[in-house]
Amino acid sequence: MEVLAACHVHSKWSYDGSWALEELSAKFRSRGYRVLMMTEHDRGFSASRLKQYREACAEASTDEILMVPGIEYSDAANRVHVLVWGDVPFLGEALPTTEMLKQAKKADGIAVLAHPSRKSAWQCFEPGWAEHLLGIEVWNRKYDGWAPSDTAPPLLPAANAIPFVGLDFHTQRQFFPLGMALDMGPEISETAVLSCMRARRCHPRAFGAPITQNLFHTALPALKMAERSRRTAARIARKTGVLSR
Repeated sequence: MEVLAACHVHSKWSYDGSWALEELSAKFRSRGYRVLMMTEHDRGFSASRLKQYREACAEASTDEILMVPGIEYSDAANRVHVLVWGDVPFLGEALPTTEMLKQAKKADGIAVLAHPSRKSAWQCFEPGWAEHLLGIEVWNRKYDGWAPSDTAPPLLPAANAIPFVGLDFHTQRQFFPLGMALDMGPEISETAVLSCMRARRCHPRAFGAPITQNLFHTALPALKMAERSRRTAARIARKTGVLSR
């Protein structure tokens, strides 16, 4: 059975989030998602807050949608960000990426390198991270926009990583037809979702279709043009006060 998951989603539990967990549950369910891979910022979190957050995600989950709690860890320079899911204790704020990845791996967590294009984080990539990473975001809606990243795909072979797509959802503007298709059995639980991901039975989707090399070659020019137009329109809107980031 194929289940669609929205990855990299923030709620009001993040310092910059704007939606309650219950609001996210209802809205994403109406858009056909069965799983929400939540990723709250490490800033302001603690071991006790993470415990409360896990309980809140369980309460906001329903028979129709599962909310999987996770943390987005950032380094001291706020340049490299990593998404971590699993039964991992809170690791702390502003940790060196290598140290954080080792601790997450030791706790059997799943780690995905987030938005490598942001602040040219791809330039910080270290070969030693490969053994600790499951995936790398090749398309982040918030930072890459309506077209995938140019700098992320070349990192995949070096890390032997799965291509991930993430919304980096903070506000309504990040809704976009991106998701990870999970090939799993009838049970939809956090344990089953994480096992599916560890087994690499997950694949990126865009506009309801698998993201393949052929899709990139055929659709990329149009997507890049659309993204340039979107950014131009957004700049004009901000200058005129119509839109604020």
